[in-house]
Amino acid sequence: MTDTTHTPGADGGDALVTAFNAVGADYIFCSSGSEWAPVWESLARRHRDGLPCPQYLDLTHETVAVGMATGYGLIERRPQGVLLHAAPGLLQGSMAVHGALLAGVPMVVSSSESTTYGDGPGQDPGGQWYRNLSIVGGPHQIAQPFTKWSNEAASVHTLPTMVTRAAELAWRAPAGPAYLNVPLEILLEEWDGREAKPIVKPGSTHSSPEEVDPVTQLIREAKNPVVVTETAGREAGGFEALVAFAEAWNIPVVEPDSAVCGNFPRTHPLHAGSDIGPWMDEADLILLVNCRAPFYPPSRRPSKATVVVIDEVPQRPHIAYQVLFADRYLEGNVANTLRQLAKRAKDLDETAVAERRVAQEARFAAEQTAITQAETKAEGAEGIDPVLVAATLRKLLDGTNGIVVDETITHSRVVKRHVQTADPDSYFYVQGGLGQGIAVALGVKLAARERPVVLTIGDGAFTYNPVIQSYDASKAYELPLLIVVFNNRVYKSMNLNHRRFYPEGAAADTGEWLGTDLHRLPRLAAFAEPFGMHTETVDAPEALAPALERALKAVAEGTTAVVDVLVTR
Repeated sequence: MTDTTHTPGADGGDALVTAFNAVGADYIFCSSGSEWAPVWESLARRHRDGLPCPQYLDLTHETVAVGMATGYGLIERRPQGVLLHAAPGLLQGSMAVHGALLAGVPMVVSSSESTTYGDGPGQDPGGQWYRNLSIVGGPHQIAQPFTKWSNEAASVHTLPTMVTRAAELAWRAPAGPAYLNVPLEILLEEWDGREAKPIVKPGSTHSSPEEVDPVTQLIREAKNPVVVTETAGREAGGFEALVAFAEAWNIPVVEPDSAVCGNFPRTHPLHAGSDIGPWMDEADLILLVNCRAPFYPPSRRPSKATVVVIDEVPQRPHIAYQVLFADRYLEGNVANTLRQLAKRAKDLDETAVAERRVAQEARFAAEQTAITQAETKAEGAEGIDPVLVAATLRKLLDGTNGIVVDETITHSRVVKRHVQTADPDSYFYVQGGLGQGIAVALGVKLAARERPVVLTIGDGAFTYNPVIQSYDASKAYELPLLIVVFNNRVYKSMNLNHRRFYPEGAAADTGEWLGTDLHRLPRLAAFAEPFGMHTETVDAPEALAPALERALKAVAEGTTAVVDVLVTR
């Protein structure tokens, strides 16, 4: 191979950039790799010549690139482009890609390989592919288990349409990441200019009246129905449609601990908390609305309830084991199905409806009383109770249209219960493994720059994150966050499991709890100081609210703020 120069012109890099532009990607989230020079050259040429192209974000860690694409997709719900480096970069970002799959976020992820190893004509791809970077079967084989679809673009002439196909598959239900391996030789190959056709929003599927009407009759006849939902709010219009449906029929709504986004206002009288347990023996009709795994253990069947599943894709292909106990399915766009059912809320047994409304209002009032009591107790406690942190955040965020991204584990129930988000797209729980929270929150902020974004995170989860690279992205792209660390100086979840499995074991006898101690970590807020960010460490209850107020002020002024709160449990 003697050709070591490349004449500027249309090549595979141009084909890829124009394809991402055609599919409507606003951004290309890139963690740099040596294969992407053709893409960078294409972008530079387009910037010089004033040609359209997605905005390029130069990110310094794969988890940051994928996580930001996930956060952005949670709000925008359209496929974006993600570029990683070869098989190693794909492996580094694989947890975040799997998180996007679980979160139902569409994106097109690409990385590369070499197919000639320097023995072919044209550009020399570099010896690193021969020695280090290639993997048997290609990176698309690696990506297959944690993506919705995985394939290789084998020709520059089919590359644009392959991107189109990947984006269309990623966008359709169940939405998720698609992967495309684009060999470096394809990126360097001359391209004939045939562009991808722009894609349009997927059409919606609908349950027929013949399917909806019998379910309507089941609801009309039910004395004690309940809705259980995990992700209704993730669908466009799903949050509002669920509120309208619940109000039309006066049906309580449970958001179990497995809920991964805000689906229903937690301040609404029909919100029935997060415990499905009381309904397992009492409900005569359970409506599973976008609820992938409602029962745990899976064999725990409702004693008498008819189970109706309302979901566009009830059987999630990426879930290894899924038990729904469905008696009926309404398959199709969830928001549309809920709207159809709401319109049919006629000829109701007003006495039965009034009775269940009164019963639910009593349950809601009892829950609000319990919340108030827990917060009063936290206010009088010695040290900072996690409940106080969540309640203080709720008060400070009231009226701000804020968004909470949560990557806590032992405190996740506290965050949901006491922050009490009440608006669409106001709460998201990070999926697929710890270490993505800052990046996902940055992506949410990218999509909602006018709204304050708060990341609640445990100290253990914080240490899993690529913190430095995330702060770099925050600073470089002016994406200020409020990061609140619930710092109990321990991997509490791991410690609880050890105690649960071996309550009278050797560790309980000696006090040797391995794998859990985080006291040795330095001040977590200090990592943000080199970036000129606002930092505070809080260990006294009276200092908490003022510190969070200062931090939110800093965020409003354009600076990320990190408040490390030393909590008591």
